Amino acid sequence: MANRYLLGFDVGSSSVKASLVNADTGKCAATAFFPEKEAPIMAVKAGWAEQDPQMWWDNAKLSLKKIMAEAGATADEIKAIGISYQMHGLVCVDKNLKALRPSIIWCDSRAVPYGEKAFKDLGADQCLSHLLNSPGNFTAAKLAWVKENEPEIYEKIYKIMLPGDYIAMRLSGTANTTVSGLSEGMFWDFKNNQVADFLMKYYGFDASLISDIVPTFSVQSEVCAEAAAELGLKAGTPITYRGGDQPNNALSLNVLNPGEIAATAGTSGVVYGVLGDVNYDKKSRVNTFAHVNHSAEQTRLGVLLCINGTGILNAWTHRNITPDVGYAEMNDLAATVPIGSEGVTIVPFGNGAERVLENKEIGCSINGLNFNKHNKAHLVRAAQEGIVFSFCYGMEIMQQMGMNICNIHAGKANMFLSPLFRDTLAGVSGATIELYDTDGSVGAAKGAGIGAGIYKDNNEAFATLDKLQVIEPDEVRRAEYLAAYTQWKETLNKNM
Repeated sequence: MANRYLLGFDVGSSSVKASLVNADTGKCAATAFFPEKEAPIMAVKAGWAEQDPQMWWDNAKLSLKKIMAEAGATADEIKAIGISYQMHGLVCVDKNLKALRPSIIWCDSRAVPYGEKAFKDLGADQCLSHLLNSPGNFTAAKLAWVKENEPEIYEKIYKIMLPGDYIAMRLSGTANTTVSGLSEGMFWDFKNNQVADFLMKYYGFDASLISDIVPTFSVQSEVCAEAAAELGLKAGTPITYRGGDQPNNALSLNVLNPGEIAATAGTSGVVYGVLGDVNYDKKSRVNTFAHVNHSAEQTRLGVLLCINGTGILNAWTHRNITPDVGYAEMNDLAATVPIGSEGVTIVPFGNGAERVLENKEIGCSINGLNFNKHNKAHLVRAAQEGIVFSFCYGMEIMQQMGMNICNIHAGKANMFLSPLFRDTLAGVSGATIELYDTDGSVGAAKGAGIGAGIYKDNNEAFATLDKLQVIEPDEVRRAEYLAAYTQWKETLNKNM
């Protein structure tokens, strides 16, 4: 019997990854990414960050070619395609569906003043109650920058799109988008369940710039003859799923229900929680978007918390305090010190302004250090505790929005490799932590399986997800964890 494969693309700013998942076993048959060194980001001016969309397409093509050869797969065996992508970018195309300029990607900050002015002019109440966020530095504000600074390009725009919409368009020759994608660009009005006409009118954007809206899980389009010939795919293969990288990471971890959290803790940390009611943070310290399974009938919002100073602090600690041992030995050293690091607290915000602190830049600080009592083990533990506490600080905002946090899903990587980090997070939050082996391109492939009807639902799609470990909160020592967290918050408030 021929294999049935699902193809997933993950379009990041550093590389494009592709994976083939066997639809029947749920196992990844092959995976590859290009370029093998980090993709270039163009920064013509300070604060700018651009990439050529053609580069994403070229890297997707290279990744696909490699996995097809590795798996020995044929075009007929690919039954559906899913796409994950870097969020908040802007791609502008003309009537021939050709990119008019490089994409202004997520980490480009030139549009900040345009978002701030809209927030002030339209009012916080209208923006937050309709968009659930400030227009900020998202896609709509980036388009406003193009309109004002590059009018000759703006006049030629036929459709605007996110990076994932662009790859789907190149595959199919059809431009469309999703509610989830529009919400991350600040183009979706949650109160009226439609495109945010008031923001479009404010910026002077024509409604025709928005592509047709398709459901996140559905036959959104099909591979066209031209793309099929170029990539070695079969014309008519359905494209059945797309999601931004953070919502897709949550999908990859089977996080779809209210109270569930998807967390990552690399250089920076992300906590992405699912909320079952329309709500927002009045101080805009977290971002709220439509989750991949959001609909008019079923509210599912993704609340996104980003902490800049997470793994980067742990790496700094390793490099400067314990350079002669590996990370595992460093974790063992930290575990020799009691919960709370015997009074040492580290506030980990040394990697720029933090949205969770209302965009204040307070830096990293070490507090309570006693030269006669403390050693490097205390510093290592305090660093990891400080990272956990910053996560919990943000999660309290989610709880204030009505989220009952009960379960944290994460990949077993980066900070989640540390038993101390995991135990402290479970101990303070009271949530059960489940660690999995998955990634974005595999999640996109399984999302495609749901969208194509190959899987009846997410539970069937992720039945084979490898659960590597479960960490339950230590109820006996819960009071010790909470006391250390309370002390950390007191220190943070003094530094604010």
